[in-house]
Amino acid sequence: MTQTQHRADHEFEAAITDELAWTPSVDAREIGVSVTDGAATLSGNVGTYPELEEALRAATRVHGVTVSADRIVVRHADGAPSDDDLAREAAIVFDRHTVVVPKGSVRAEVTDHVITLRGNVDWQFQREAARHAMATLPGVSGIRNLITLTAATLVPPAETQGRIKAALRRHAAPEAPHIEVDVLGSHVTLSGTVSSSAERRAAEQAAWFAAGVTAVDNQVTLSD
Repeated sequence: MTQTQHRADHEFEAAITDELAWTPSVDAREIGVSVTDGAATLSGNVGTYPELEEALRAATRVHGVTVSADRIVVRHADGAPSDDDLAREAAIVFDRHTVVVPKGSVRAEVTDHVITLRGNVDWQFQREAARHAMATLPGVSGIRNLITLTAATLVPPAETQGRIKAALRRHAAPEAPHIEVDVLGSHVTLSGTVSSSAERRAAEQAAWFAAGVTAVDNQVTLSD
């Protein structure tokens, strides 16, 4: 690694540390940051799983950081729910969220306070809603989202491509003309360059909003 890159990594570390301290929902005192070639690794302890997610989001808000590796451990206070208690709470949550996640479409398995989600839904927002509902349960240490998407609506690839490109233009993203959209069946691949992580995430979200999409490979990179 060159000396210039080494200095840049130290600058990234300082910026991420400052962003963590700036984020009110994160207690950054026990979180460590290391960066190699723009890829950040967070380690340490937090009190809840939502706090862990907020810490990862804070790291990716820093311009130029494309990956956040998670080595943070959720340290629960005494009296945390057992795996059986978590499984029962998860079942109750899904029973109450049938508008977003169809009843019976998703099941939760709990091992060592890590929830594994399995099942099938039609849309990415439903998959994310299931994950978010589990993240808010007290005592959760991690979530493995293995829910699969089924293409309930079959849309010609050219039509899907056109709709995604139109959405990017509507969102007034300045880099929209530089984002390539390739569609193979129900799979979408995005490529090109944008100037920020937020624009990269927005492009991926636009792709997920297209009917019939079951996978998005976001290969969009950040410009220097």
